[in-house]
Amino acid sequence: MELRHLLYFKTVAEELHFTRAANKLFISQPPLSRQIRELEEELQVQLFERNNKRVTLTNAGKYFKEEVDALFSKLEESKETVRQIHGGISGELKIGYISSVYQSHMAEILKSMQIAFPYLKTSLFEVPTLTQIKALEQGKLDAGILRAPVLSEKLKVESLFFDPFVVVIPFRDETLEKINSLGDFLKERPFIFFSKDYAPQYNEKLMEICQRLGFCPDITHEANNVHSILQLVEAGLGVSILPLSLKKQYTGMKVSFVELEGIPVNTEVVLAYKASNKNPALKWFIEHYLQA
Repeated sequence: MELRHLLYFKTVAEELHFTRAANKLFISQPPLSRQIRELEEELQVQLFERNNKRVTLTNAGKYFKEEVDALFSKLEESKETVRQIHGGISGELKIGYISSVYQSHMAEILKSMQIAFPYLKTSLFEVPTLTQIKALEQGKLDAGILRAPVLSEKLKVESLFFDPFVVVIPFRDETLEKINSLGDFLKERPFIFFSKDYAPQYNEKLMEICQRLGFCPDITHEANNVHSILQLVEAGLGVSILPLSLKKQYTGMKVSFVELEGIPVNTEVVLAYKASNKNPALKWFIEHYLQA
């Protein structure tokens, strides 16, 4: 039994018409009929019921079609995996990240990756969490560094760390030193934050924290990245609540980070990727990023 026998059988089983199947396979009908007879003789079963009006599958033929379909599906999957492996050596690795996560060790990992995969191109894309999830599902990104929750059955998620929140205010705000309640201080000030559509989970965290402090924030200014938010705070246009890890990334800005004592609200930073992606460069990146 050869692969062509299975291909011929599959085509006839789909068309249920020898002439149409032969045209689809770009061969004449007599050789096709002969190949089917050879297959039936080898299997010692009848796969098709034939008469002048129609062709139908026997029960054995129906079962065999399911098995052949699964075999060809697996073959296509294997071909795609081979392409991914080849592409992982000489193609492109696309990594997504969010602006609110400090990438202190990313550069070192990419330098090491260049040595391990000298013909590989790596591309970084700053993309919000919800957009990253869709891009990862569709194969437009290979890996994503984002914030939980990642609600997708298609993706595998690895926890990186839990990030507490802090209040961000203009540098040396004298008013803060004279008050007893952080909530009283914040409720009188305009807030600068991500829009609800851009980062809905982030927005929910902000609302929860402010509720615990006893007020509802007046979100006066919105931005789609952390740097813009911090610039607006630095300019004195308001305050914000952001992850603590950003303090390491923006040490040069004239803002102060004030800890939220007694409020156990944090955000989980995760690494997400498609488990079916067999790119060896992706596997290397995941292992080294999780160890860093």
